Amino acid sequence: MSLKGIGASPGIALGNALVIEHKELEVKKQNIKDVDAEVKKLQDAVELSKSELEKVKEKAAKELGEAEAEIFGAHLMVLEDPEFIGAAEEKIKTDSVNADYAVQEIRDMFVSMFESMDNDYMRERAADVKDVSDRVLRHILGIKVIDLSSIEDEVILVAHDLTPSDTATMNKAKVLGFLTNIGGRTSHTAIMSRTLEIPAIVGLSNATENIKDGDFIAFNGDTGEVVVNPDDSKKEEYAKLKKEFEEEKKALEKLIGKESVTKDGKKIELAGNIGTPNDVEGLIKNDAEGVGLYRTEFLYMDSDEFPTEDKQYEAYKSVLEGMDGKPIIIRTLDIGGDKELSYFDMEKEMNPFLGYRAIRICLDRKDIFKTQLRALYRASVHGKLRIMFPMISSLEELLEAKKVCEEVKSELKSEGVDFSEDVEIGMMIEIPAAAVISDILAKHVDFFSIGTNDLIQYTCAVDRMNQKISYLYNQFNPAVLRLIKLVIENAHKAGKWAGMCGESAGDQKMIPLLLGMGLDEFSMSPISILRARHLVTNVNISDMEKLVEKVLEFGTAEEIEEYMNNFTINQ
Repeated sequence: MSLKGIGASPGIALGNALVIEHKELEVKKQNIKDVDAEVKKLQDAVELSKSELEKVKEKAAKELGEAEAEIFGAHLMVLEDPEFIGAAEEKIKTDSVNADYAVQEIRDMFVSMFESMDNDYMRERAADVKDVSDRVLRHILGIKVIDLSSIEDEVILVAHDLTPSDTATMNKAKVLGFLTNIGGRTSHTAIMSRTLEIPAIVGLSNATENIKDGDFIAFNGDTGEVVVNPDDSKKEEYAKLKKEFEEEKKALEKLIGKESVTKDGKKIELAGNIGTPNDVEGLIKNDAEGVGLYRTEFLYMDSDEFPTEDKQYEAYKSVLEGMDGKPIIIRTLDIGGDKELSYFDMEKEMNPFLGYRAIRICLDRKDIFKTQLRALYRASVHGKLRIMFPMISSLEELLEAKKVCEEVKSELKSEGVDFSEDVEIGMMIEIPAAAVISDILAKHVDFFSIGTNDLIQYTCAVDRMNQKISYLYNQFNPAVLRLIKLVIENAHKAGKWAGMCGESAGDQKMIPLLLGMGLDEFSMSPISILRARHLVTNVNISDMEKLVEKVLEFGTAEEIEEYMNNFTINQ
């Protein structure tokens, strides 16, 4: 069987499928006659959950350290608490109800009790009770529990979509590729697969229906083609493609150590986007000239509570030291939209991407913001730190965010805590309003970084996850290109530099245009850096400037895209 989706991350994958289903837990009250059998069902589910958590805890202690593993220790304590499991058993016996209903009722009672307490530690235990209860409920209901952190065999993950927590916790060494029903080139799964250098195809519509656990899969992350249970000749064909892909990677490795300088002498900074300190390894391997975007939200998402100042400090210090003096742009917390925290209750919104998120949360909850800024400034002595604010839409927000930075610096100074005074402050341009007033904003920052993923979405008024209107989400839209050019020009007029950390920065068809517009820094998935260097070192800026003039004469995205598809550089 052949399937076709959107190539999201380059590479060839061959391996067995592991299908992940995020099924909603549907619990209904039932009257039970055989109470003893129902109690046994609960006890079996609890024992199975304990066994799983012991393995996860042991693995976490080895790979992440004892402190991280204690999260799972807390989960085991819940399962061993007679007040919790005993109460569920008692409810089954007293009310003659089904085990899943009893667990849900006791869970809701404990969660409500913990959340109402004044003590922070006790309030945080509510999240532990929720997580553990869901694990037990899944076993009672017969829903397969897949712990992605303890995958032991090499697999290709197949899912409707992969959540940020899925990619944050999975055993990446065993994952050969991703296939998802939904998503586009800028969906979370696509971005993370490129960062992790894992081949991926998204937007397959019905992969989870057509692929079963254990099916042998061969796919091409460039073309979006998938073959399920291929015959021997197809397997050979894909094995050959895999070998060719590896050979191309080897050829590009000859560019390691070379400068990213155009033929006519303009030095370009080619940096990488990362989500965790572990991703630094990929940047070093691909000879990145810095970090253009460190997405700190994964530090929050891979936790059962808000990470402490010390925990954040260690993560930021690790990245700054790991990149050995190269510039590191760390984006302040950017949650909201499709990125939620289990322990931070955000009201459901009609338009979450336009709602309470990113800098808006930080300026509303300055306690959260200050904790992060304190950790960042403390870490600044270990390398070349640049701080960047996301989702700025007005000068007022920018000035308020900078004011909080000054307050934090003042507090650290009074406490005698060391920090660097040489920290550049920048902002993302991802909202059209910010692009339009970029001449004003440029006076108050050291740099801009253009976030094209959201800039395209907001400029074109198109949900980038909606398959039906995905044709409208296009980086070559003339309005988007004009806004990008305007932002770069306004930065340069103010004597500031402009970078880009959106996915367009690593696109081979966009890079010539961005060079012609004068972009100074490109930040992309590590896997794209050497390809970008090959392109940069083979062009003249003067030629690219003429290319931009030509392209901006076109009136439609289709015309521009077709022109760039046929555009070749002299090599």
